[in-house]
Amino acid sequence: MQPKVLMFGWELPPYNSGGLGEACLGLCKSLSKKGVHITFVLPKKVDLNIDFMELVFADIDEITKLYPAYTSSGSWQKFLTSDSLPPDFVQGALKFAKKAEKIAEKHKPDIIHSHDWMTYPAGVAAKSITDKPMVAHVHSTEFDRTGGHYPNPTVFKIEKEGLIHADAVLPVGGFMKNILIEKYNVEPDKIRVVYNGIDETSDQVYLPALSAFRKMGFKVVLFLGRITLQKGPEYFVRAAKKVLDYDPKVIFVVTGSGDMQDYMITEAAKLGILDKFVFTGFLRGEEKNRIYQSADIYVMPSVSEPFGITALEAVSNHTPVLVSKQSGVAEILQNALKVDFWDINEMANKILATLKYKELSEDLKNESKKEIKNFSWGKAADSVLDVYHKLM
Repeated sequence: MQPKVLMFGWELPPYNSGGLGEACLGLCKSLSKKGVHITFVLPKKVDLNIDFMELVFADIDEITKLYPAYTSSGSWQKFLTSDSLPPDFVQGALKFAKKAEKIAEKHKPDIIHSHDWMTYPAGVAAKSITDKPMVAHVHSTEFDRTGGHYPNPTVFKIEKEGLIHADAVLPVGGFMKNILIEKYNVEPDKIRVVYNGIDETSDQVYLPALSAFRKMGFKVVLFLGRITLQKGPEYFVRAAKKVLDYDPKVIFVVTGSGDMQDYMITEAAKLGILDKFVFTGFLRGEEKNRIYQSADIYVMPSVSEPFGITALEAVSNHTPVLVSKQSGVAEILQNALKVDFWDINEMANKILATLKYKELSEDLKNESKKEIKNFSWGKAADSVLDVYHKLM
């Protein structure tokens, strides 16, 4: 008999600010195919049409936007020097927990499953009411988001209490497992690494983007993700300068949004290369796939990346990838170029090699595309289901 799972999340596509919502959706879809009944609780009502799980909305009025859950170190510094923190920041997470008690009483789950710090109080509350085991899924920690600089003490405390109360802790990579043990004192025995997956890929080819640059003979290097300290945007800009010193016929495309976008623009201007940067803003769906497919290489220079699902997205769109060694995806993706996030010389060298040598580019594309067939949400769901059964 498969378990009834009460799952607490913060977002689902298309109302998502990043990879968290996409990961929740992919995992839940695969779990439901395996017969798991999921009641997924969101803090705020949004217009979603999902038929493979039951949706419940906690209706937390204080939550007006998602970004405080992923605030970076630069923003924390601004908040700490102002009169108050944003009103919907921790308040929303704690009110979510109060609503969780009644929701848990009504649905009588076998397992409680919480995704990231803003849902841990809800998971702990549901566990206390039902006396059922709690799973804490860790997609990102405060140390990842801030690069270890200015971690918010309130968020850290909420994270730590949630992880201590959890019966099983599921980080999305081994790099993060070490952080959980060293920074949060989580018992190693209750940690199970569950790598993220990707939906079945197709060979669909989209209309090319950036065609004007292509016609002029430019190569395209892509940065895609939240533009925050965690993602290493400053290293991307500095590596770009070194690439352009050697080959001026390269365009650097930045897709995403975040509090370090102005910094990237300023830094590129200081280095005299702003005319070689294109900022597209946040993209999703077909537009995002078009950008991937138009790039000659995707670069993920993250300072601390628990997993890095964008690397799998790039591979699925037949794009070579260069990822930081400080990422979960670097642990499992063999046919990718890898570099320490801080090593901008090596980053630039590997970008240039991929742009120059067609054989290298084609090998990376073909071999990594074969490889990601092993990284499915179905496989991730099997690992999670095994944890459920052991807890029950």
